[in-house]
Amino acid sequence: MQGSAMDSAAENPSTTRFREYLRIQSVQPEPDYDGIVRFLFKMADEIGLEKKTLECAPGRPIVILTWRGTQPQLKSVVLNSHTDVVPVFEEFWTYPPFAAHKDKGGNIYARGTQDMKSVTIQYIEAIRQMKSEGRQFPRTIHLTMVPDEEIGGHKGMELFVDHPEFRALNAGITLDEGLANASDEFSVFYGEKCIWWMTVHCQGDPGHGSRFIENTAAAKLHSVITSFLDFREKEKKRLESTPGLRLGDVTTINLTKVSGGVSCNVIPTSMSATFDLRISPTVNLKEFESQIESWCRAAGDQVTFEYHQKFMNKKVTTPEDSNPWWKAFSDPCKKLGLKLNPEIFPAATDSRYIRAAGLDALGFSPMNNTPILLHDHDEYLNEDVFLRGIQIYTQIIGSLASVHPLPGEQ
Repeated sequence: MQGSAMDSAAENPSTTRFREYLRIQSVQPEPDYDGIVRFLFKMADEIGLEKKTLECAPGRPIVILTWRGTQPQLKSVVLNSHTDVVPVFEEFWTYPPFAAHKDKGGNIYARGTQDMKSVTIQYIEAIRQMKSEGRQFPRTIHLTMVPDEEIGGHKGMELFVDHPEFRALNAGITLDEGLANASDEFSVFYGEKCIWWMTVHCQGDPGHGSRFIENTAAAKLHSVITSFLDFREKEKKRLESTPGLRLGDVTTINLTKVSGGVSCNVIPTSMSATFDLRISPTVNLKEFESQIESWCRAAGDQVTFEYHQKFMNKKVTTPEDSNPWWKAFSDPCKKLGLKLNPEIFPAATDSRYIRAAGLDALGFSPMNNTPILLHDHDEYLNEDVFLRGIQIYTQIIGSLASVHPLPGEQ
């Protein structure tokens, strides 16, 4: 079967380009963004796309490739992806993580196969195919490849959405990354949780480690941690006991860091705990913050907290046919026989900045029958799944770019 042979000479050209992209070590904390730009510009020149770069932050290039529509005044289709990948622990990998090794079963192993270099190449290859067929669409299609998503997007999409160049894209709908699905179904994400990263600081009385000192920082910290983790357990049980509920529908809390103390025999005056909270968009955020305050008050005096990140925007994209963008996305999926699972994304992507800017965004990575391996050792994607994704995107992108003029468009 074409594309499954070990001999690269017989390999599907789309797969070859995918593996070439994977070999660019755009790994945090020092991504090879120059290599990324050269590769993407080469793809643009081959296909015949307009190309430019933009730096909202020095050394953090955003690549914008454009296929002009026949009615460029209409709102555009934006195909977003990020160019950086997370670090690797090479000793735990079966194959070198940037070699893009393909085994006899067609599994391609490399950091970024799922998160999310596959999607970037699938966008490009879908457009390559449609242009080679001479197709044209009324709406302009932009590909935006942004940096630093894996470290929060603070020098990438967060700045980009406020830049005049982003507004000039005139975006109507944005596609971004999703997740693999181990079943026959395909996950599509219409919203995300709100991320709160916070540290609770507890002050108390010091003393010798041999004594029963009252009002200690440790006792207060124990109370705080118990409150947070009791809530975590309730949400976990709710997820496990409620049919149809998914991870994105509940709030997760995880204790990620504990610090304090100076010596084995000295009761410290201060201790702290850091938590990673991912709050469901169905939660009243003001009420939830009041609950956190009550947990801290219950622990005693001199208990304070600070936020390292506190995302408050809960906007979601309506996953119903009343939304013309959703209908244009889902209709071709139905025709292809794909079963879609609309969900709230359990973690975070750059889509949260896009939705916060008041725009529709859907997170979708066409990877079914595939274990979720983003950020994991031995991250891989099967070649057949990758190639099928290109064909899926040709239908979705073509449908979105053909949406009839909407109210307010001229």
